[in-house]
Amino acid sequence: MLRLHVRDESVDLIYLDPPFNSNADYNMIFKDKDGKKSGAQILAFEDTWSWTAESEATLDYLATTRIGSVVLGLQQAVGKNDLFAYVVAMATRLLELHRVLKKSGSVYVHCDPTASHYLKIVLDAVFGPKNYKNEITWKRATSGQKGAQHAPKKFGRNRDTILFYAKDAKQAKFNPVRKPLTEEQRNKKFSKKDPDGRRWMDDSAHIWSTPGMGARPNLCYTWNGFTNPHPSGWRLSREKMDKEYQKGNFEIVKKPDGSKKLIRKVYEDDYAGENMGDFWDDILPAQGGERVGYPTQKPEALLERIIKASSDEDDTVLDPFCGCGTTVMEAERLNRSWVGIDITHLAVSLIAKRLSDKFKIKPDIRGIPKSLESAKMLAEQNKFQFETWAVSMIPNVHPNQKQTGDKGVDGSGQIRVQGPGGRIKHETVIASVKGGRNLQPSMIRDLIGTMGDRAAFGIFICLEKPSAGMYKAAARAGVYHTEYGTYPKVQIYTVEEYFAGIRPKIMSILDTTRVAMQKREPRHAQITL
Repeated sequence: MLRLHVRDESVDLIYLDPPFNSNADYNMIFKDKDGKKSGAQILAFEDTWSWTAESEATLDYLATTRIGSVVLGLQQAVGKNDLFAYVVAMATRLLELHRVLKKSGSVYVHCDPTASHYLKIVLDAVFGPKNYKNEITWKRATSGQKGAQHAPKKFGRNRDTILFYAKDAKQAKFNPVRKPLTEEQRNKKFSKKDPDGRRWMDDSAHIWSTPGMGARPNLCYTWNGFTNPHPSGWRLSREKMDKEYQKGNFEIVKKPDGSKKLIRKVYEDDYAGENMGDFWDDILPAQGGERVGYPTQKPEALLERIIKASSDEDDTVLDPFCGCGTTVMEAERLNRSWVGIDITHLAVSLIAKRLSDKFKIKPDIRGIPKSLESAKMLAEQNKFQFETWAVSMIPNVHPNQKQTGDKGVDGSGQIRVQGPGGRIKHETVIASVKGGRNLQPSMIRDLIGTMGDRAAFGIFICLEKPSAGMYKAAARAGVYHTEYGTYPKVQIYTVEEYFAGIRPKIMSILDTTRVAMQKREPRHAQITL
């Protein structure tokens, strides 16, 4: 997708949070109307890498690139195993990311200590060691160890690594990040007061340069009778000294012995905060209302800091592993253009919904079928991705967690039914998807049998045209009576009908977070698969 949709040197900032090779499967949990976890879970992604024929082909390609010797050297060190499959997959992607990044751009690679040292070697090869900026440590837990980080015979693991590189260190944008002081810290730091009540701190220690800075003849001068005896001179030029003096930030006082002393003042109302270092322990993991139920979700504050530090308004931000979309959500909020890429329709559908709910925008989504022909192509290329996409056509019906052994159930959800006297109850609807050409009435009968006492409604979604016998089988399931009319218990719904704008004949799907869509053209909002 990078090669197809992203131009050379078109991106200002890249953040990626690729799977860490933790050998874990991550589920996404959907919430009921009351905010509690429901039983609906699906597999968001498998964080497991293995050496395959595709890995071998990728290695052959990398051997022909400018980083071939580095990758082959790593192969000699670690062998063709699962870890090396991860390194190879990341190496080919990092080459593409280097291509799309502007010369003034930067990349932040979020990883954990199990593979960060290998990725750093690859990043050095791709971007060059001179363009390395920082290895940022994010303390992602408030305690020494938490939950799954508890392990016998070793210290708790509670940190992630973020590797920060520039395309060109001399041209890269960077907006310094300041860490605000607490009220207690400010009171202690700014303990002095002017007669008018303005609080300040004595920063006289930073008037002069230190000898360790080396000789700087251009900063060796006499100012108002003061001269630094060291060849390193002053910290500021003469012009800046005069300007700071006129602002009242320098004060010349007379000591009891008649000599003069130069004081440098830093006022509280001019102080932006301490410079942020490379150890970030002030950002908690995503929690509370910020959580959307997606595994490995990163906090908004983390992305806000990175986006503000290495981009300006109207710049373009790219996340090639965008997951639940925290990067693109923050980029939109901070007035950046953005591009998000993910391999699953689940992730893309979730992001599109979040953007609609919060910002009332509809992004340009590439890679999701937009015609019957493209839907057929997806079904041929990836059966399970087609099933996930097809289920997403039914609002708030969630794809099934299992891809095999699911008894024909590919998704489920709830509808709200109003009965006599206005009494509301919730009924379950299940969906079955068939992307093949061999459609039989027995498939409808199987769906009815699966419904049993489990579901009141069933939707059979198919890619090809169903037979008359299938419609007859669906009709035999009967209808569901409500105060406002009757609804078929089993419906056949085709992909062709979806693209024609025809929707299933079913009562309102429960969707507690839907907001009326307001049409607005995004600056540059794109999600690709």
